[in-house]
Amino acid sequence: MGQISDWVLSITAKFGYFGIIFAMFAENVFPPIPSEVIMPAAGFAASNGELNLILAILAGTLGAVLGALPLYYLGRVFNEERLIALTKKYGKFVFVKPDDIKATNEWFDKHGKKAVFFGRMVPGIRSFISIPAGMNNMPMLPFLGLSALGASIWTTGLTLAGYYMGQNYEVIESTLAPYSTGIGILIVVIIIGWFVKRRLSDKH
Repeated sequence: MGQISDWVLSITAKFGYFGIIFAMFAENVFPPIPSEVIMPAAGFAASNGELNLILAILAGTLGAVLGALPLYYLGRVFNEERLIALTKKYGKFVFVKPDDIKATNEWFDKHGKKAVFFGRMVPGIRSFISIPAGMNNMPMLPFLGLSALGASIWTTGLTLAGYYMGQNYEVIESTLAPYSTGIGILIVVIIIGWFVKRRLSDKH
């Protein structure tokens, strides 16, 4: 396990539930910190009687929801108008047009709730899904509710895995890591493909 994982485990071991909240908060703000380490370790601690299983899950969910807020507010500040203005200046260097930004936001208006809910369970985009939610001024209550629901499912799964796997909980991170990378690459490919398709359709 890397230095980040060791640091996360030391925080959760020393501060218990508050350590879990802090670690999951940090995981959402700084994606290199893996929840695949935090919650299985909490589940292992619960199996040893050091933590209560339900409270560990609740702490992880609370930390994940709190961690979603900074990027949500970043999206509120970095709104559609500002992004379009930047795209007009620099978009040509990354092959993005102002119309692409508008189309993306229109898509989020239609599918934003599903994106936030399922995004909380997808490695690689758990953190970043908060930004378009903020950019599109998604109401706070639905955002928090969907984030909490999606995060609770992900958190519960990881915690139970650590609980039942015991000392082998470290295997979870190494098992999920390739899938996290693969999903991230797939999402990038889909986004690029979507932009290319729009450009081709605009020419015809």
